[in-house]
Amino acid sequence: MNYHQVKGSKLKVHQEILKRRYVIKGLVNEGSRPVELAHPENSSSHPLSYMELPFDPEYTLYNNRMTPEFLNNVSPDEQYWAVRQGVILRNTGEFPVEISGPEAEKFANFIFTREMSKFKPGRCSYQFACLYNGGMITDGVMLHLKRSLLWMAQADGELFKWYQAHANGFDVVVRDPKVWVSQIQGPKSMQVLSEVIDGEFPRQWNYFDLAEVRIAGDPVIITRTGFTNELGWEIYFRPENNCELIGKKIWEVGQKYNIMLCGTPAFRARRIEAGLLSAGADFNELTTPYEVGLGQFVDLKKDDFIGKTSLMQSNKNNKLWGIKVRGGIARKGDLFAVNGPVIGKITSSTWSPYLECGVGIVRVEDCNVGPGVEVATIGLDGKEYFGKLCTLPMYDEKGLIVRGKYSDIPTQAEPWVG
Repeated sequence: MNYHQVKGSKLKVHQEILKRRYVIKGLVNEGSRPVELAHPENSSSHPLSYMELPFDPEYTLYNNRMTPEFLNNVSPDEQYWAVRQGVILRNTGEFPVEISGPEAEKFANFIFTREMSKFKPGRCSYQFACLYNGGMITDGVMLHLKRSLLWMAQADGELFKWYQAHANGFDVVVRDPKVWVSQIQGPKSMQVLSEVIDGEFPRQWNYFDLAEVRIAGDPVIITRTGFTNELGWEIYFRPENNCELIGKKIWEVGQKYNIMLCGTPAFRARRIEAGLLSAGADFNELTTPYEVGLGQFVDLKKDDFIGKTSLMQSNKNNKLWGIKVRGGIARKGDLFAVNGPVIGKITSSTWSPYLECGVGIVRVEDCNVGPGVEVATIGLDGKEYFGKLCTLPMYDEKGLIVRGKYSDIPTQAEPWVG
């Protein structure tokens, strides 16, 4: 039998399994008999998923929600350049969880590593939760709607039951508000927003602001956030919204700016270039925030929170860097010293159409190994490739693009000369 031994475990995986990708497909429902084990909540579809159906979409699960991975009308490179040069619409699997009640902030302070009182209503904040050992569960964007009303739009991961397990003793209600998120991203995204809303543009609209506006007569919550590190905004669809009407209005206005309907390839290379980490891949329950360069989001001076004791005692050195690979795409897995042993793990990897090289995120074993170090990798084709560790982000170090303070749109690739 042709099996592949997974390093570090006794699990053997057949090569025929490894050769395939596994996705969710939307098929026409024929027949009237129910399928009891096909629970809809285990693969829920976005209210705007109908927009993707003409393009033979392939979906993957994210928070038990379907998120489009492949559309047959657009390539990954076309999606990349659309978000860098124009504007895209992507329906996400982000999962907003509502925390409400008189002690909403107090409870959130216990769950998350940052001090909630520092964020005023009308703002968003980046947050993550840790286990008692300091390992990370998942991250996301917190919407501070009121002092007594928070939405945590989380990345993939199990936080809902974590909230419920620790809510005892707090005057809070934790629930799924049945909210869905779409992203409108790219240098022309604000032009789309200014034309799609009814009435005036939000007066205060800085990076990580939130606002309630009307689109097609319907009140919706929007945030100036995203997962591309390009200029952009997100829209939060509530159950009472006429999602189809709102989506139609965004799409019609977007046609003036050649808006592109996209899947996950739209952000894959861009978020790696920007150093935006993926929960479960770049960090997990075995990594602390310090190990993956997120120590600045841990407030050890605030009152007790889950994981604080362990984090106070943990090593504070960063072990996460970027990698640029010459001529190929690194396979996720072992990272090698040139002609030497394993020195880390490649946790994310793809091709950058802008830098014209493979790009990735790595976690090294020795904190003394860092930017400028030459490394070796195994490519997706099984061949050996060489590259160099680098700082993150790989460009736009001050985050000027996402804040609208740098408006030069790239017209062509700028190949990395490594």
